[in-house]
Amino acid sequence: MFGMGFTEILLIAVVAILFLGPDKLPSTMVEIAKFFKSVKSTIGTVKDSLEEEMQATGIKQEALAYKEELLKATDSLNKVTDVKSTLNSEINSILSDDEEPKQEFKKAPSEPQEVTFKKKKKKKKKEDSVDV
Repeated sequence: MFGMGFTEILLIAVVAILFLGPDKLPSTMVEIAKFFKSVKSTIGTVKDSLEEEMQATGIKQEALAYKEELLKATDSLNKVTDVKSTLNSEINSILSDDEEPKQEFKKAPSEPQEVTFKKKKKKKKKEDSVDV
């Protein structure tokens, strides 16, 4: 016990009997036994607490792993929804580009124009100067 042999324990007992006397020795032995019992229960409690912490750490690591998986799934889902919005914006921009030329055609003069290869006659210079 505690790395001591029988003779060492016997020597300590003899010194304790001489030092404490036969009257106080039994009560002292009971107190020492209570001390060792409380130390043993404290060590057991600490050991149980450490085991619970280790289990809690394991559960925490599992929860973090699940959280990472959920974040990855969320990111991939966001990418899919972003593709949809990107496509919608591209389609809208294409549609808006198509609408602009239609408006230009509406702004064109309503009078029919005649297509010929003849040269147009120049108007008088006075009219040109009046326009400026």
